[in-house]
Amino acid sequence: MTDTLMPEILPHGPDGVVLRLGLTAREQTVGAVQALRAAIETAAPHGVEEIAGSLTSVYLRFDPARTTRAEVGAAAETIAAAADLAKATLPAAKRRWTIPVVIGGEHGPQFGEMAGAAGLSEAAAREALLAARLRVLAIGFTPGLPYMGLMPKEWDVPRLKEITPNIPRRALVAAVRQLIIFTNPTPTGWRHIGQTAFQGFDVTRDPATALMAGDEIRFEAMTPADLTGLEADNVDGLGGATCEALT
Repeated sequence: MTDTLMPEILPHGPDGVVLRLGLTAREQTVGAVQALRAAIETAAPHGVEEIAGSLTSVYLRFDPARTTRAEVGAAAETIAAAADLAKATLPAAKRRWTIPVVIGGEHGPQFGEMAGAAGLSEAAAREALLAARLRVLAIGFTPGLPYMGLMPKEWDVPRLKEITPNIPRRALVAAVRQLIIFTNPTPTGWRHIGQTAFQGFDVTRDPATALMAGDEIRFEAMTPADLTGLEADNVDGLGGATCEALT
């Protein structure tokens, strides 16, 4: 399958439908996914109880006692056609987060490797990272974990061939033009390029998940000493991050 602007409708378990718009997180595909999700949320199809978006698809969970998979699929097709996904772009952000990060060094041991793979000096890669205006494209894999992008095309660097056994919680990692902040220590093939004190998911916080799909993300540099201070005094788990309402 190639990326398309009309969803391929696929079954998912006994009560789910996946609306797949592509296989890669291209700008147009990501924009179409978020536009389709917003259109479905507005239309509120009968019997649909949950709507979730990924980088390339929208998932719908329905109540089999109230509707059928065929009815949900037909409703989704109608909504997608009316949404004119060929012209879809990322909806305007409603919130802008600024998150402090230590880049490189012992807190980002694979930053130099990432810069080299992108054909950049460490200084140029650092400048690009701090200048980027990213969006949360999806929340997934583990609770509260944000997929953020897209970085410039030279950052389209594959994952590592071998897994790094353990990357710490709150690590900033990079691959395939995307960035992630881990919510838990995790083995990964993504490159560890920085460290924050920002905790994306905390069950003691309301809401437990700090970021939402569509949020704008900016990173600002801090020193290792700043990071130590934030980790020692991090009552809300936001690690010095600030959130600005845009609408």
